[in-house]
Amino acid sequence: MVTVHDVARLSGVSIATVSRTLREPQVVSAETRERVQAAIDALGYRPNRAARSLRRGRTGVVALVVPDIENPYFAALTKGAQAAARAQGYGLVVVDTAEQADVEAEELTALRSQVDGVILASSRLEDDALLAVVQAVPSVLINRDLGERAPLTPSVTIDEQAGVRAAVDHLRGLGHRRLLYVGGPDRSWSQGRRLAGIREAVAEAEDTVLVELNGTEPTSAGGRRAAAAVREDGATGVIAYNDVVALGLLAGWAELGVGVPGDISVIGFDNTYVAELSTPGLTSVGVDLRDMGGSAVDLLLARVDRADAHAEVRRLIVPTLVHRGSTGARTAAI
Repeated sequence: MVTVHDVARLSGVSIATVSRTLREPQVVSAETRERVQAAIDALGYRPNRAARSLRRGRTGVVALVVPDIENPYFAALTKGAQAAARAQGYGLVVVDTAEQADVEAEELTALRSQVDGVILASSRLEDDALLAVVQAVPSVLINRDLGERAPLTPSVTIDEQAGVRAAVDHLRGLGHRRLLYVGGPDRSWSQGRRLAGIREAVAEAEDTVLVELNGTEPTSAGGRRAAAAVREDGATGVIAYNDVVALGLLAGWAELGVGVPGDISVIGFDNTYVAELSTPGLTSVGVDLRDMGGSAVDLLLARVDRADAHAEVRRLIVPTLVHRGSTGARTAAI
């Protein structure tokens, strides 16, 4: 039975590169695509989930657990994870936990015997509960890291410090000196790291003031509810917890007659596809989310398929800021 390992060996590339070529050929070089495709054609490789499962006594299925599938961030992660799993002959089950830790715990208990491994994206579990999960089933964490408590559990994380620093520097470069951070839920691991990064970046700029509005529901409704309070504060530069919160702010300010970016500038996080759909377009900090989801699958299957204790463990991705119309030079205070 021809496997992805055979394709990698014949083409002279890694298994991850074969997977990436199959799911996102546009992100690899033409030479690599040709080598991988030539190996596939020569070997007659076709992912065969059923044969793999029977031969290895496994289910041929992995699970992706997300807190909110309606959030475009997790939708993009899911697309990337599904493509990567399919490329390696695995099925993917997606579980939405509705931002509730107790639902997440229940779903994971039910899943353990039905899948070969689990990817937990932005888990809402406390550290002890999450540790129990990763000890019970092969796991990969996205936007979470248990550090020395689980040193061999793979994780894919964003360099939050670099991301928020880019946002702060962008707003300061446009002349904004009173910044306001509309932060997400306290239980969010990313929220803690993002808030610490913003505080550090602002503290290094002696002429800049930071105001915090934490605990916002990470939805457009949460952003809309925060819009009036942000306006009343008088900050001219705003950093939102994520893109959908930022879109909620834009909607709320439109109702209040606040101009963007004339009166106030706003930056979102995650750079999801919705950042290009608003008017004005949303300046946002983010990474390639499909590649992030695919990377998590690659890390998981490296252990499920090969039980490779020396496979990559930590993958840190540096985000970039994409400038659109929601940020501009400071012209007035609201």
